[in-house]
Amino acid sequence: MKYIFSAIFTIFTVGVWAQTISLKECLERGLEQNYDILIVRNDQQIADNNATAANAGMLPSLNLSAGYNGSADRTSSTPVEGEKSVEKAAYDQSANVGVSLNWTIFNGMQLRTNYKKLQEMREIGQLRTRLTIEDFVANLTAEYYNLIQQTLRLKNFRYAVALSRERLRISEERYKIGDFSRLDMLQARVDFNADSSQYMSQQEAVMASRIRINELMANENINERQVAADTMILVNDQLQWDALAAATADANVELLIADRNTIISELDYKAIKSRNYPHLNLSAGYGYTHNHFGSGSIKTRGTLGPNVGLQLGFTIFDGNRRREQRNARIEIESAQHTRNQLELELMADLANFWQAYQNNIELIKLEKQNLVAARENYEMAMERYLLGDLPGIDMREAQKSLLDAEERILAAEYNTKLCEISLMQISGNVLQYLQ
Repeated sequence: MKYIFSAIFTIFTVGVWAQTISLKECLERGLEQNYDILIVRNDQQIADNNATAANAGMLPSLNLSAGYNGSADRTSSTPVEGEKSVEKAAYDQSANVGVSLNWTIFNGMQLRTNYKKLQEMREIGQLRTRLTIEDFVANLTAEYYNLIQQTLRLKNFRYAVALSRERLRISEERYKIGDFSRLDMLQARVDFNADSSQYMSQQEAVMASRIRINELMANENINERQVAADTMILVNDQLQWDALAAATADANVELLIADRNTIISELDYKAIKSRNYPHLNLSAGYGYTHNHFGSGSIKTRGTLGPNVGLQLGFTIFDGNRRREQRNARIEIESAQHTRNQLELELMADLANFWQAYQNNIELIKLEKQNLVAARENYEMAMERYLLGDLPGIDMREAQKSLLDAEERILAAEYNTKLCEISLMQISGNVLQYLQ
């Protein structure tokens, strides 16, 4: 018995050293430190860096080159008439330096199409960052209110321990004076020990929720004791279906990404069609070349000057163009179907969460009425128990009814909050929890 009292006291007092933190503070810290968000922001930065005209091939390339060649050859020649002549160790040398420019001026609009595709990829990178942030906000908000739920449940269990302790005290006093049997006293002690054990086990659930919050916030001290600044689960019961449905169609990130994927499929089709057009390339350069001859009538020769050229080409037949165009058109159709299917799934999820949201709001109202009745029932049972008119087992039943009523209303409030968070996330409004 002393061990149980000591353990309960220890569990209760450690909460004094916990850090109180609000939902906004949790979200702000997590947005700065969460590794998933840091990674997706790096991916977004890469996509931003890639969305350039140079990466699309729209800019020319400029190269500087220099070289040297030397050769020592033995040369022999035999004329039609006359004697054979031989030149030994004729050392010829050549050196050059210059700049060259290459530029694809026109490629059937493929260059412009590539640039647009890179821009769309940049937009998708930004949307994926937003999607990751929204998922994070939804998960951390849900866990924050889970911590509140588990903390309130711990409080209820502590209240149950207090009730059981009082019942045990009464039964022990009555047993001493002969009003209660030993069976009543032992049953009261068993119930007290059971409630104490349940209270101690609930502390593990509270700690698990705190650890999860620290994990989401990427807190280095994973065991830091967080205490929610809010002491109850506040439910927003003012959500409207029409507003949620309209916001889902306009602002849901997954739908926006699907729209961008459809545009990319269309751009891929245009890139393939660009092969039906000619291409025009420009090349230009400026350089100096020096030659030194080890034999012959000319000893050295040097050239200095510009050069320029245009190349026009057209692919008449490559065997794959029509097949690739047909496949690209199918990809566009598939992207549109994927988008429509996603919208249907999102609206179905929205409708399911909306129905659960409404039912839980009504359930909260009902459970509040039940809680009032359960408290009155317990008070009446305690009066009779003190007078010795109510058996211990009936007293335990009244106590259990009260605790069950408190547990049901707590579960209804938390489930309603989860539905609310899901509705806000699907409709693209979950970032309002940062305000």
